[in-house]
Amino acid sequence: MPMQFEGINNEIVKLAQSITEEQREEMHALQNMEPCEIVNASYDADENFLKEEGELTHLIGVLTTESQVSDQLDLVPVEACTWAVFPNEGPFPSTLQETMAKVYSEWLPSSDYEVINAPTFSFTKMDESKKDYAYSEIWIPVRRK
Repeated sequence: MPMQFEGINNEIVKLAQSITEEQREEMHALQNMEPCEIVNASYDADENFLKEEGELTHLIGVLTTESQVSDQLDLVPVEACTWAVFPNEGPFPSTLQETMAKVYSEWLPSSDYEVINAPTFSFTKMDESKKDYAYSEIWIPVRRK
C-alpha cells in the first residue's frame, strides 16, 4: 500500500471490500485475543512511518493464538511484546491520523520507549448515531530504551 497520512486511503478501502463472507466468518472464528476486533495492521514501512513516502504492508484481520488457518487467509506470526495503546475518539479518520502523528512526533521522543520491528495495528468502531465519528485504538509495539 502507498503511505498516506491524511484522508481515506482508497487502497485500504479496496482491501476491506475484497474480504469475502467466508474469510470474514473464518476470521471471527479464529478471534481469541484482546482486542477482539477486526484490526488494520501495518508493517514494513519504507520510511518507518516517519515520512509519507514509499510503501508499507497492510493487512486486515484478527488477533489469534491459533496456528492453523485456511488457504483463504494469511497468518503473520508476531512474538510477544509490550504494546503502547492510544485510545482516541472523534471525527474519523482525522482523529485517528492526528493521534498516530502525535504518537510519533510527541510521545515517542519524550518517552522511555522505542518502536520495535513488529506490526502496528488499530481498530475503529464507527458511531452509528454520528456521521464520520468513531472510537479507535492504536497499538504500537515498543520496548524500553
